[in-house]
Amino acid sequence: MDLYQKISDDLKEALKNSDSMKISTLRLILSSFHNKEIEKKGKGQETKLTEEEIISVLSTEAKKRKESIEAYIKGNRSDLADEEKKEIELIQVYLPEQMGEEEIKKIVKAKIKELGISSQKDFGEAMGILAKELKGRADSGLVSRILKEELVS
Repeated sequence: MDLYQKISDDLKEALKNSDSMKISTLRLILSSFHNKEIEKKGKGQETKLTEEEIISVLSTEAKKRKESIEAYIKGNRSDLADEEKKEIELIQVYLPEQMGEEEIKKIVKAKIKELGISSQKDFGEAMGILAKELKGRADSGLVSRILKEELVS
């Protein structure tokens, strides 16, 4: 069963159970999928989303919520931040397991060696390659921080 179908089925289950938080979050996710399909149709592409595109949309939704949490905390709205945290937890159920910091460090070190990168001026090139390679499996902010640390040392 593909991820899109699983999320649709989970929404039906949440509707049966009257789980309002899960219902609203899953509806927002499915709406984001639909928007992506419309975007693809406008470009003349096949509208069915690939697993990679679904994961990309889910990652974007999780990132939006992380940014909202930061804003709510700055605005002393911990109640709203808590709601966003619950939504992130739900979204992460559908995302592939995220890589740990040590695992990312190994990949970053290997990629630096492979590309022969030795200075900060090559950061953009290396980050672009790493972002593609680790997309959906690692937080890009964490990858960026680790890459900067490795290029400085």
